[in-house]
Amino acid sequence: MFTKLGAIDYKECRLTDATPKYAELTFPKLMKAKPSEEIWFSYVVYKSKKHRDAANKQMMRDMGEWEKKGKKMEMPFKMNRMAVGGFEAIVE
Repeated sequence: MFTKLGAIDYKECRLTDATPKYAELTFPKLMKAKPSEEIWFSYVVYKSKKHRDAANKQMMRDMGEWEKKGKKMEMPFKMNRMAVGGFEAIVE
């Protein structure tokens, strides 16, 4: 869905090293994850904030249309545990 709306890059990453020796704050601690839970980190890259905002607006419109047609999109995770934000690349 993201790439259809023009995303430059899209990744879904599963945590495979939950306890690196050099880290004091690990993702499981940060997320207060239960031992049975998996942690995923996803990101989408857009041309600009303006492009991201337009794509997200279109995505919400599309999802609303699908729901009107009886195609409810089930999320594979708990939405209240999802964090969202915008970032600027400082080092590439």
